[in-house]
Amino acid sequence: MSREPNVAVIGASGAVGDVFLRVAEERNFPVGNLKLLATARSAGKKLRFRGEEITVEETTAEALKGADLVFCSATSAASREWAPVITAGGGIMIDDGSAFRMQANVPLVVPEINGDDLEWHERIVSIPNCTTTPLVMALHAMRQVAALKRVTVATYQAVSGTGVAAIQELRAQLEAYGRGEPMPAPEVYPQQIALNVIPQVDVFGEDGYTAEEAKMRNETRKILHEPELPFSATCVRVPTIIGHAEAVQLEFQSAAALDDLREALRQQPGMVLMDEPSKSVYPTPLNTAGDDRAFVGRLRIDPSVEHGVAFWCVTDNLRKGAATNAIQIAEELIRRGKV
Repeated sequence: MSREPNVAVIGASGAVGDVFLRVAEERNFPVGNLKLLATARSAGKKLRFRGEEITVEETTAEALKGADLVFCSATSAASREWAPVITAGGGIMIDDGSAFRMQANVPLVVPEINGDDLEWHERIVSIPNCTTTPLVMALHAMRQVAALKRVTVATYQAVSGTGVAAIQELRAQLEAYGRGEPMPAPEVYPQQIALNVIPQVDVFGEDGYTAEEAKMRNETRKILHEPELPFSATCVRVPTIIGHAEAVQLEFQSAAALDDLREALRQQPGMVLMDEPSKSVYPTPLNTAGDDRAFVGRLRIDPSVEHGVAFWCVTDNLRKGAATNAIQIAEELIRRGKV
């Protein structure tokens, strides 16, 4: 494409939409015409991009006309509704939701790992769940040293992963606690989130795993092209605002020296090794917020299994976990001449 692409953002008034605009500005992403779209409830709101004030419009087929790239960060229902409109109009949808992630003809992409999968897109590209992205980056780096055998992970997920209403719920509960008042009843989450952790992210399936846990398993296998990789997750919501953290136990099929694993992590594009535990240097949601990279720390041998290691990883779920990864996909599509 010789000109700058026309861009539309569905869900522009949400938590990820706001970050998307900031990241696009920071990365100087090429934008011809920009349309900011949302539900009728949010239409009329004004957002700033590159010094200009842009009015949010209601998402309609008419509003999507002429869009070359559409970034969708809304509900799965919205993704399914607008995907055929976008693709029929010649646009490409980069979808932040789960609607198409496991569809065989839709690439699920972290550009630093499987950018080549963009070669076969059919005008829809999905980005992974915000917990999957940092994990697969770490796993991909370390499997350069030895093949993966089994993955077990426990997550510590910030409330911004649920959206603006969840952030407001946590703040309201904390403010009530600080004033010594009764906690407001939970509305977004099944139980109080302030001063608590909730071992339920999304709905439970018949096997006892939540949809979030199933997403992590299925998405990791698809991105790494390892469809039989043994994988188990426990996903937990914690009372932080930004940043998803994960404690991972990983088994390899053969010996993997820590020094070799550390070097592989250092060489992985988009990843930072922050690993000096004796000096209390390791990633946390606070010290990685606002960064586009994924971070790994506390890498150590797991003596309970053969060829096992344990590690901790963290990423800003609104940036690399969502908006940044979407923009990187678009950048890669442009670089490959696929727009």
